[in-house]
Amino acid sequence: MPRTSRRTALFTESLIREMTRVAQKYGAINLSQGFPDFDPPRELLDAAKAEMDGGHHQYAITWGAPPLRQALAEKINRCTGLAVDPEAHLVVTCGATEAMMAAMMTVCDPGDKVGLFSPFYENYGADAILCGAQPVHVPLHPPHYLFDPAELRRVFAGGIKAFVLCNPSNPCGKVFTGDELRQIAALAAEFDVFVITDEVYEHIVYAPHRHTYFSTLPGMAERTLMCSSLSKTFSITGWRLGYVFAPPAIIGQARKVHDFLTVGAAAPLQHAVVAGLKLPVSYYDGLAGEYAARRDVLLGYLDRTGLAYTRPQGAYYVMLDVSPFGYANDVEFAHWMAREIGVAPVPGSSFFAGGENRYVRLNLAKKMETLHAAGERLLRLRR
Repeated sequence: MPRTSRRTALFTESLIREMTRVAQKYGAINLSQGFPDFDPPRELLDAAKAEMDGGHHQYAITWGAPPLRQALAEKINRCTGLAVDPEAHLVVTCGATEAMMAAMMTVCDPGDKVGLFSPFYENYGADAILCGAQPVHVPLHPPHYLFDPAELRRVFAGGIKAFVLCNPSNPCGKVFTGDELRQIAALAAEFDVFVITDEVYEHIVYAPHRHTYFSTLPGMAERTLMCSSLSKTFSITGWRLGYVFAPPAIIGQARKVHDFLTVGAAAPLQHAVVAGLKLPVSYYDGLAGEYAARRDVLLGYLDRTGLAYTRPQGAYYVMLDVSPFGYANDVEFAHWMAREIGVAPVPGSSFFAGGENRYVRLNLAKKMETLHAAGERLLRLRR
């Protein structure tokens, strides 16, 4: 028998999704995979039901239903001030997962290098490998997840084709400052590098921190592929609706990649989500406030455990330092925690370039009663 491709041996199955299966196995509260346990806004549910009766059951236009692209263009313009042509600047994808894959395949050839901060969302490394590219890492140093400008420059100077920026960051909850973003932008311009941004948590940012869209920095709109989704903003991770926003010359190529990857996202849901994009600006303020309250509940329990953690500035994850338990293998610890404590985390090594076993990631996108139930169990970790 012939062997399978070499590239599939260079990355593992998702530890995030595996921990959901572990949670189910042990009946643990699932704080691993990043999805809410509450419903989307009623406006989306009503729209989805109406669209199922509305005849949108065949393929939409490959790069996105026109009403959705128009609504996305208006939303991006409102948030960034950038001019957005729905016919030229956008491609709708099957979630930000496909958006990132399509973006990377659009700009990278086999043998190219792709820069990543470490820790990073685990898909990025696999995306690079599947493109035939080589991931190159810049450490974000715990507990505050700051980068060393000299280390960042070395990676850019080493000949990368693209740099991936997740802001707000999954897994560490970092919101990059304006100064940090300007440093990245200056290097991207100096070394002529594409920047692929993952901005799915753009509206989940905790005061006093603020989200800056990388495309709005001087000279960056022309080289940025902004990837985002509607999953986290509207609590519809299962709807699989994302998009890439970039200059027309780039989007023209990304649409071809997207076409042959998936053809298109679910047609009725593309129409239904327009109802969410028409919600008032107050919806986004409320979203951030609700997540801030959830964050404070979970962190209150973690404070009582005596374990160290990094307070998230955005997104909905907490990196918890479990090194006092003495496990050399954080995967084993995560399984133990799900089995014995009754709460399933994600092993931190899923996100780091290598050799890091001190952390687990917890997801706080849960009902308050779920967080309180999980918090009571987490108190069993008290040191």
